[in-house]
Amino acid sequence: MTTLTQSCGQPGCRGSISDGYCDSCGLAPLPEALSAAGQPSVPAVHVTSGSTRTGSVRQSRRGTSRSSSRSTHTASSRRGHLGAGLVSIPEVPYRDPSTAVLANPQVPERDRFCSKCSKPVGRSREGAPGRADGFCGHCGTGYSFTPKLAPGDLVADQYEVLGCLAHGGLGWVYLARDRNVSDRWVVLKGLLDSGDADAMAAAVAERRFLASVEHPNIVKIFNFVRHPDPRTGAQVGYIVMEYIGGASLKELRSGRDALGALRPLPLAQGLAYMLEILPALGHLHSLGLLYCDFKPDNVIQTQEQLKLIDLGAVRRMDDEISAEYKTDGYCAPELETDGASVESDLFTVARTLAVLTFNFDYRGSYRYTLPAATEVPLLESFPSFRRLLARATAADPDERFGSAAEMSAQLTGVLREVVAAQDGAPRPALSTVFSGERTVFGTDSADWPAVPDPGAIAAALPVPLVDPADPAAGLLATTTLADPRLLLAALDSAADSPEVLLARSRAHIEIGHFAAALEDLTVLEQSDDADWRITWHRGLAALAARDSTAAREHFDLVYYLLPGENAAKLALAVALEAAGDISSAARLYEQVWCTDHGYPSAAFGLARTRLHEDRIDDATAAAESVPAGSSHHLAAQLAAVRAQVHGGARLRAPRYLTAAGRRLDTLPLAPEAKARNSIAVLDAALRLLAEEPRGNYTGQVLGCSFTETTVRRALESQYRALARLADDSTARRDLVNQANAIRPVSWV
Repeated sequence: MTTLTQSCGQPGCRGSISDGYCDSCGLAPLPEALSAAGQPSVPAVHVTSGSTRTGSVRQSRRGTSRSSSRSTHTASSRRGHLGAGLVSIPEVPYRDPSTAVLANPQVPERDRFCSKCSKPVGRSREGAPGRADGFCGHCGTGYSFTPKLAPGDLVADQYEVLGCLAHGGLGWVYLARDRNVSDRWVVLKGLLDSGDADAMAAAVAERRFLASVEHPNIVKIFNFVRHPDPRTGAQVGYIVMEYIGGASLKELRSGRDALGALRPLPLAQGLAYMLEILPALGHLHSLGLLYCDFKPDNVIQTQEQLKLIDLGAVRRMDDEISAEYKTDGYCAPELETDGASVESDLFTVARTLAVLTFNFDYRGSYRYTLPAATEVPLLESFPSFRRLLARATAADPDERFGSAAEMSAQLTGVLREVVAAQDGAPRPALSTVFSGERTVFGTDSADWPAVPDPGAIAAALPVPLVDPADPAAGLLATTTLADPRLLLAALDSAADSPEVLLARSRAHIEIGHFAAALEDLTVLEQSDDADWRITWHRGLAALAARDSTAAREHFDLVYYLLPGENAAKLALAVALEAAGDISSAARLYEQVWCTDHGYPSAAFGLARTRLHEDRIDDATAAAESVPAGSSHHLAAQLAAVRAQVHGGARLRAPRYLTAAGRRLDTLPLAPEAKARNSIAVLDAALRLLAEEPRGNYTGQVLGCSFTETTVRRALESQYRALARLADDSTARRDLVNQANAIRPVSWV
């Protein structure tokens, strides 16, 4: 019988395909060379780059509880930068492999532990240095920390060893040349202790399935080979992978300040790193794999690219037997009992982000938790960042993000907020879960600083986007009825899908039927489709019912669950303002407006709350920040006039009235609006003169000097102008009477 031999087909390789992979370079065949054998399956694996083995693995949770959120996806465009093109990060130059070889490779005594019982081994005693090879004094298991390969060794008649690069949890890492494939640089990762049966099995399993993992941010696995131990003659396994010349995130974080303390990375840089690497974890998850041991050591930046390296701890989600590995300070608390999951992987991402961006006792006092914001200025300055970390590291895995894409979407929003706050340039983006503002609220500044009508605000706030998978998505897409009563009638015959219940709830809220709205939400809450949208709608109902305390609680929870969403911050700001917490409301309004000018209500809210605090210049600046091209620019300019009028009267500062008059003169207003706003400015000037008639006032207001007589004459003129424009005789008579009452006293 003739056996057909399939050639590899990779450039520069003369090998043949065996068991789905090349027997020379270790790669899968090129697409045109694929045989009928198909792709290799993904077997169980339990390998580690880390420190400690734990128990079984559990299935990834889907986040269907009330407080979890639907998975969303945010695509990232590189544009020569990291973090969706938002952050410019210094390149890490490619490192010449030959300069990376260690001159004297040793495992420090502090890092020597028994692979079986985890007790310290190979330590100094009575002045004598510890032995790198020997037996554990506690359990008798043999150990060896000396390199198994020396420069010049030829492994598998293919890989020429140049020396050691580093040592890690699973073993020594060596630099070698692949003599069979164009002398390319490769890395050989050997086992730390050849007596560790788990580790040997892990390396074998790693070769079988990791070579099929293809992602631009994941190191490529080429091959698995064996070579005899020079001391015992036993066969030692080595994984062959691509060489990544750069610096690990741990190395990039190793700088120190003048006092010797570790210098954290800039927050935007840390966020950009995690945003860049989350798709790689998501790719592993999509293959049914868990990374398990994410930490700064295992991510390398080379030039502008990040690579996830050391796939030693990767395992299948359904593997409940193999040993599991983790690193204290990064791993989730449930690993000891419930095992690993998608949520525990995302926990390690958040912990890594925290370790990169601020200093704290992450291995001790805060092994699984975070310090209070009062202890970390960075958390105090960026509450959205704090909430992102808090959700991703929640004690209950069901309260965490349910997927890498979901976490990535919220992290992107937080990154936009951070970058915008740092350089003052907005970073707008369409939300993947919310609509825009249905209408802009708070634009009428006549009653400022009073809070706008809560019912109107509830009807204006963004709403969750319709889930296209919902059975009623098509119906809702074609139902554009503005009247909530007509919408209820249209939905009357529709089955109670989640989107129908939510749409019906919103309609009831707009009508004022709050009990009916809450009834629909309760029905949805008891189903498997319950999620954050219920909390959002409860917040809308509470706001419309003028229950600002309940609205604040509901919107605060949504902000915790979706820390990157401007809609959540805007709604919470409204509730806080209604509850009287003006400073907190102002801070949120400012966050939203600074990040995205697509939320004009935030600019008006910021101006209104600053005015409430008598911060006239800040209120004016907020109103002035509405762009000239906005359809709300004129309303914003009038708001600035109102703010300056308020400042002139309340703070007895005529300069504000002068500025208000100058601004008013430039605005393209209809005659009636011009007269009414002029009356507001002049009336404030008259009150100022009445309170301090002997003040030394200079300058002018609307073309008249700061004297009672000239201001009264100007007011009289404006009232008469309004009277001429009035359509109603009663209104006209009242305005004439006001003009007569305000005019200066004449003795002629």
